[in-house]
Amino acid sequence: MSLIAFEGLDQSGKETQARLLRARLEAAGHRVETLTFPDDSTPLGQDIRAALAGRREYARDVMQLLYIANRHERREDIESWLDDGVVVICDRYIASSIAYGEAQGLDAAWLTDVQRKLPQPALTILLDIAPATALARKRSNRDRYESDMELLARVRDSYRKLAQQPTWALIDGEHTREAVAEEINALVATRLALP
Repeated sequence: MSLIAFEGLDQSGKETQARLLRARLEAAGHRVETLTFPDDSTPLGQDIRAALAGRREYARDVMQLLYIANRHERREDIESWLDDGVVVICDRYIASSIAYGEAQGLDAAWLTDVQRKLPQPALTILLDIAPATALARKRSNRDRYESDMELLARVRDSYRKLAQQPTWALIDGEHTREAVAEEINALVATRLALP
C-alpha cells in the first residue's frame, strides 16, 4: 500500500515530478493512479477554483473545509486503489490544508484531526522553494494565494515544520527538474521499496 503525496508552494514542480514518478513506476511494472487536489471534476472542486479566482468568498476555515471535503470525495477511490495494490500519487493532499490553514491563523491540530479518516500517505515529499522562486516561475494569472508573498512565506515555514516528521522528505525544489527527479526516484526506492 503506497500513497505518495507531493507538497509545496505553487510552481515548486509537484505536477511535473508526480508525472515523472508515475512514468518511472509504470515502466517498472507498477500500476499507478494520480490525483490532483483540488479536484476540479467535482462541484466542490469547481467552487474552490471559483474562490481562488476571486469569484466566490469563503471564510478561511470554510475554505479549508472545502479542500478537505474535496479530498473526501475521492476517499473511496483511493482506498480501493490501495487495496488493489495500486500506487497512488497525489499532487497536493492532507498537508496542504495544514500548511495553508496554519499560515492563515487556523489551528494545525484541528486541520490534522479533521483529516484523520483520509488514507494517510506512506511518504510525503516536500518540494521546497522560496516564494520569490514561485513568483519568478509564474508571473501572470496568479490566484489569490499565489499573489500573497507574505502568506507564501508562512506556508513555506509551516511545510518545513511538517517535513520533520518521519514519513516526510524535504527536497530542494530549486534544483533542476532532472536532479529533483533523481532524488525522488532514489527516495521512493529506498523508503517504499518501489524500484
